[in-house]
Amino acid sequence: MKISYNWLKEFIQTDKTPQEISVILTGTGLEVESLEKVQAVPGGLEGLVIGYVKERTQHPNADRLSITKVDVGTGTDLQIVCGAANVAAGQKVVVATVGTTVHPTSGEPFAINKSKIRGEVSEGMICAEDEIGLGTSHEGIMVLPEDAVVGTPAKEYFNLNDDYMYEIGLTPNRADATSHLGTARDIAAFLKTTVVKPDVSAFAVDNNSRVIDVVVENEQASPRYAGLTISGIEVKQSPQWLKERLAVIGVRSINNIVDVTNYVLHELGQPLHAFDADAITGGKVIVKNCPEGTLFKTLDDTERKLSADDLMICNTEAPMCIAGVFGGKDSGVSEKTTSIFLESAYFNSVSVRKTAKRHGLKTDASFRFERGTDPDMPVFALKRAAMLIKEVAGGSISSDIIDLYPNPVQAPVVELPYAKVDRLIGQQIPHEEIKAIVTGLEMQIVNETAEGLTLSIPPYRVDVTRDVDVVEDILRIYGYNNIHIPTQIRASLNTSQRPEKDTVQNLLSDLLTANGFNEILSNSLTKSAYSEDLDSAVKILNPLSSDLDIMRQTMLFSGLEAIAYNQNRQAADLKFYEFGKVYSIKEDKYIESQRFAIFITGDASPAQWNQKAKASTFYNIKSLVDGILKKLNVTDAILTDSDTKELAYGLNYTRNNKTLVTVGKVAAPALKKAGVDKEVFYADINFDQLMTIAKKNKIVYQEISKFPAVKRDLSMLVDKAVTFDQLKRIAQRTEKKLLQQVDIFDVYEGDKLPAGKKSYALSFVLQDAEKTLTDKAIDSVMQKIMYNLEKEAGAEIRK
Repeated sequence: MKISYNWLKEFIQTDKTPQEISVILTGTGLEVESLEKVQAVPGGLEGLVIGYVKERTQHPNADRLSITKVDVGTGTDLQIVCGAANVAAGQKVVVATVGTTVHPTSGEPFAINKSKIRGEVSEGMICAEDEIGLGTSHEGIMVLPEDAVVGTPAKEYFNLNDDYMYEIGLTPNRADATSHLGTARDIAAFLKTTVVKPDVSAFAVDNNSRVIDVVVENEQASPRYAGLTISGIEVKQSPQWLKERLAVIGVRSINNIVDVTNYVLHELGQPLHAFDADAITGGKVIVKNCPEGTLFKTLDDTERKLSADDLMICNTEAPMCIAGVFGGKDSGVSEKTTSIFLESAYFNSVSVRKTAKRHGLKTDASFRFERGTDPDMPVFALKRAAMLIKEVAGGSISSDIIDLYPNPVQAPVVELPYAKVDRLIGQQIPHEEIKAIVTGLEMQIVNETAEGLTLSIPPYRVDVTRDVDVVEDILRIYGYNNIHIPTQIRASLNTSQRPEKDTVQNLLSDLLTANGFNEILSNSLTKSAYSEDLDSAVKILNPLSSDLDIMRQTMLFSGLEAIAYNQNRQAADLKFYEFGKVYSIKEDKYIESQRFAIFITGDASPAQWNQKAKASTFYNIKSLVDGILKKLNVTDAILTDSDTKELAYGLNYTRNNKTLVTVGKVAAPALKKAGVDKEVFYADINFDQLMTIAKKNKIVYQEISKFPAVKRDLSMLVDKAVTFDQLKRIAQRTEKKLLQQVDIFDVYEGDKLPAGKKSYALSFVLQDAEKTLTDKAIDSVMQKIMYNLEKEAGAEIRK
């Protein structure tokens, strides 16, 4: 949420600097994520001055250009070539002098240089409003009133003031702070001052010439609905002060009517909506639910199907607005509008939230209604907006305020024992200080005793319903830093990194044990006959035997020896895992690393009365490795063919050019060395590297999507060198949001295919977490995937 420093100061009288206010806001629970100096007009009109056109003559070499002599208050007139048709002698204008950088409303900034235009020297530029960011019109140069003083900086003339913008990370519970007024309340409570609200005492109804009836059929979804009409308005651009105020907080100016509603929304936190009164068929506004499937076109020109649960603002014939969420295309304010019906309501937060989510709409209005607005604000905001509209658009208030509020929201009452305040805060706060804080937060003291207070909570504080909520408010205003730390602290501090290695090891052990694996523990000493590189082996100076003369360089042979031992004792179907260390020496430096080894041999599942035994395959161990990596949220490993001599074939999982896992079928020479005569599948995981990744990873849990997944299949011809992993990564790069899974379900190589080719059949699972995918969206994604597969992998898609 964005808050303007200058705007805040209209609510509170303070000489605190923007930086000091930032500290106060963060301390009171409204965390300031950033504070930046902003200018309502890009460039701040720096280098622009007020000039006087002393004379204007026709350019000798161009029919549409003029040569002017302009006084800018320096004592030396400037010759400026101007192309505007409305330039004339005697005008007061805005001049960009040589060296000035001009920031247009649209387009890139550009510098003003002394130059020749069609042979005549030009020493500056006489500016139109869109050329300096003050508007969108390019019909001619800006002509200022005669009282404009020559030489005055444009920044000073247009009364531009630098401002500061706070970006506040608003927590969902602080619905009361979604405006400048709400933010100012916290500052005022901290500074023990009062909030100055806008004065609406001058509000008056001019006549009753345009009365629009209002009927609320769904009072539960719309507990309060207020409105009035304003006639004889002129829809046009907003005055500069209003544009600048909205620009500081990043709101684009649309027109004077819409800008006022946005202004009041950000000022008071009350969403408003202006209807073209002439579009209200039958002269009646009906707040109701429409039948299921009713079509409605919103302001973004999108036709939507309404749910029977959507609260709508309707006329006697059709819906005009999705209540609290989004306006309609046909009832909004346009340049032709002369009369409006101004709505200010208090809608049910649950109803608005469900509707906004159902239609995938997020607006400034729904943001506030979803969290809960102030039920006492609609009429005050209505008066404020009506007065502003009369100021910027003219017209008259042509009806009394209609305020339908059959069941007023009752202010919650909370009992606050002093003893509980002291116990929860851990320090006694003077009772007078507590009373000052709750009063500053506009909580009314209904009753006071020696033991505590009875408080009436303002209805806009939807997050304060219990005594502990009030204690939290007291603490954040009193100041967390003012709570003294005791001289003696009794605590057990654990500074180990998370996740701990032992925790992850136990997690993986439990996973494998639950899948029928047994853990083995073997000696780190082994025989040099197993080594493929004795130069890097760590040798034992005084070995007990030739079978224990080096430190192991791989976990492979420790596991193979265990397998040979068990197979020799009629245990053929084996699943082992081991955590251990391997050792090597490089450039006279000893290297010790933790490894995690997995072994599978024999049958994956034994014979049963209803099925035959199934032999273990490479895919059994690969799926296990994939599951381990997924368990630790390692999803971006790259698969390549392994060329290690220890494996007959296999894969390497690499990440950041480092091998994380090697998995495959053990080669026959290695099996022979260990005396194993059956196939063994082996995975070697670099546990140290795995832990490094796990400590950086943050596992985020999310709700399972309520919307169905869609599966699409593609069959294609590719070169034999192309791997499934390459195709998978191309697809994942193409669609990161909707593509949930890519699988291969068929591979064919044979003489029926062209030489050097193979056939792959892939399945793609698409799913959106927020809505049901349409055929159009699915086809669009698949077309992109097919295009990139053809382009990057040379795939030939089989239709």
